Parts: sequence; structure tokens; C-alpha cells
Amino acid sequence: MATKKVLDSAQQFEQSLSQPQEIQYVLRLYLAGTTTQSLRAIINVKKFCEDYLKGRYELEVIDLYQQPQLAQGEQIIAAPTLIKKLPLPLRRIIGDMSKTERMLVGLDLQKKT
Repeated sequence: MATKKVLDSAQQFEQSLSQPQEIQYVLRLYLAGTTTQSLRAIINVKKFCEDYLKGRYELEVIDLYQQPQLAQGEQIIAAPTLIKKLPLPLRRIIGDMSKTERMLVGLDLQKKT
């Protein structure tokens, strides 16, 4: 019976390699408090992610007033800033994230026209 399980596992592994995997996005949104612009950025990023990356993203929202040490570590010079950590290459988008075209290009979901 152990041989059968190994064979099944090997077959499953080979099948998983032959099927394209969906790219998972790791995003961090850096904000400066609960300003109108910060709240707008949260709403815009969440809507964008649900529209274009549904089920394929992890979004972490970081308030720089609560965790100021992260601004230096990530070299944040303006807020709100969205950083795409994965997939590489790393990308940064600054602003309220209201321009869908800019977000698509910035996250490498669409080529710049």
C-alpha cells in the first residue's frame, strides 16, 4: 500500500507542475493616520484587488503613525504608498490609488501603452 501512495503523490506532483499556477500578490499599503486620503487609498486598493486579483492577493495595511520604524526600513518618503513585494520585481505606487490604469501598469498586470 505504501507504494501506491508514493505513486499517487508523484502523479499529483507531476500534474501540479503541468498546470499553470496563478500568481499570488503580496502587497503592503503604508498610510499616515486616518486621513481622508488614507481612507480613500484603502477603499481604492481593496476594490482594485477584488476586481483584478480576487483570491490571489495578500494585503497588509500599515499605519506609519503606529509603526514609524517601518517607514525607514521600507524607505517610505510619502504616504499613502503601495508596495508590491511579490511577485518580483518590487513596485511602488504613491497616491490615493484611484487611477486603475496606473495601478494595472504599476502592478505589472498590463503593459504601459
